Amino acid sequence: MGNRGGPAAPPRPLRPLPRISAPGFTSRVIQVRKRLATRRTRRHDARVPTRTPDPALDREACYRALRTRDARFDGRFYTAVLSTGIFCRPVCPARTPRAEHCVFFPSAPAAHAAGFRPCLRCRPELAPGVAGWRGTANTVSRALALIADGAWNEDQDVEALAERLGVGGRHLRRLFARHVGAPPVAVAQAQRVLFAKRLVAETAMPMAEVALASGFGSVRRFNDAMRRTFGRPPRGLRRAGEGEAPGGAIALRLAHTAPYQWASLLAFLGARAIPGVEQVVDGEYRRTVALDGAVGSVAVRAAPGGGHLLAAIRISRVAALPAVVGRLRRLLDLDADAQAIDAHLARDRSLAPLVAARPGLRVPGAWDPFELAVRAILGQQVSVAAARTLAGRIAAACGERAPGGGLAFPGPERLAGARLDRVGLTRARAAAVNALAGAVAGDASFLQPRGDLEETVARLAELPGIGRWTAQYVAMRALREPDAFPDSDLGLLRAFARGGIRPSPATLARRAEAWRPWRAYAAMHLWTADAGGPAPRRKGA
Repeated sequence: MGNRGGPAAPPRPLRPLPRISAPGFTSRVIQVRKRLATRRTRRHDARVPTRTPDPALDREACYRALRTRDARFDGRFYTAVLSTGIFCRPVCPARTPRAEHCVFFPSAPAAHAAGFRPCLRCRPELAPGVAGWRGTANTVSRALALIADGAWNEDQDVEALAERLGVGGRHLRRLFARHVGAPPVAVAQAQRVLFAKRLVAETAMPMAEVALASGFGSVRRFNDAMRRTFGRPPRGLRRAGEGEAPGGAIALRLAHTAPYQWASLLAFLGARAIPGVEQVVDGEYRRTVALDGAVGSVAVRAAPGGGHLLAAIRISRVAALPAVVGRLRRLLDLDADAQAIDAHLARDRSLAPLVAARPGLRVPGAWDPFELAVRAILGQQVSVAAARTLAGRIAAACGERAPGGGLAFPGPERLAGARLDRVGLTRARAAAVNALAGAVAGDASFLQPRGDLEETVARLAELPGIGRWTAQYVAMRALREPDAFPDSDLGLLRAFARGGIRPSPATLARRAEAWRPWRAYAAMHLWTADAGGPAPRRKGA
């Protein structure tokens, strides 16, 4: 190349190649001019944002958390590095990149949709989710649960997802852009790839089963997506010895936000375990599961080092695996923003010592909303042990025996016309269970969150035999309403008794206004600290 503005330099003469002489062989010299190899500089796609797209994320605060690898921010934001094209968790052990090379995203799907690849060291697919979106963004939480369960994917219309949530498609896209940083289609694609990465890295499942379980239509599409995302074939992501569990179960890690009160949650579930369906043994929660024609069992225990739980899953149909994991996360309340909840409740002088004694206390959810609703009806005006016995009788009389030997709790179709008075229920209570089963059998979305808390409680209270206490309890555990509060509960009223005189439900409700929007967690603290046990004795739900 010549100097700018000057005459071009003459080309450098080429060195002649030696001629080859052999019988029957004619050689010709062909001179080819080849450009000298130069080092290619990595240049990111021009469409990728070079600044943090979410104004709610404080760039300086995020970078400080990244430099200190603060575990409290794990799952709250993700760092994308412009110089490498990789996005990481705040706790990533890799060398901290320079601040000008960092872009911060509110979610892993947002970073994935912007063209960044997941880090293979910190594994963003293992980060706990933070269920901090409430109010109008509670719609986003419900949509994310449907996507995670595989109930909606990017091949379907966004309007269908919006209709299930009771909003318009345009409004749903706006909510996703504001709170997640990516549209629903991009979120579904990212979650599918990240879940496939988990199965490849943590289990010994064949690749064809991994493709099916993570929602890919074919192995070819699965291979293409993994190569495009991680730059290597799926087998290159597999770790030797991972995912081996006794009896051929699929072993997965369930990350949770910190702190996490596993012992308190296990005690609560153990006291209410339905005989034949679920049990708590040696620090492990076990239960039989039935889901969309698939049957099996799950067992969950705390990991020795903490930071996550270990789940052993046996399921007859691997395509149901995402829904199984999603239900376990809701049952064990793994994604609650524990630090924000504890900080808010600790402002109350009555709750502060309870929060200090049990930081990270969770509200146990439900494996199946219908099962929990039946359990709540059975717990009206009886002890915990009596309600548990009645639930076990219903499971034995109407449930199905699973291949592993456990019982699957009967669904609404089986209980809608069942003669439950034969298993010890009063006529009124049997009629209430029949009415609930009929409503759920006729409308599969009856026990799904719709509208605000008061609308949900009013809808449930329209059924015979379901009062406000039962409706609030169902909303609290089955529908995952963090602000549900059964103000007429005897255990809660007893906790605020002064001089032997209990306050009225209206007085307690006014007292609990300061605990919004996490009154359900305040109720759990009061129940757990109650001298009579984790929950009131008179109402055994």
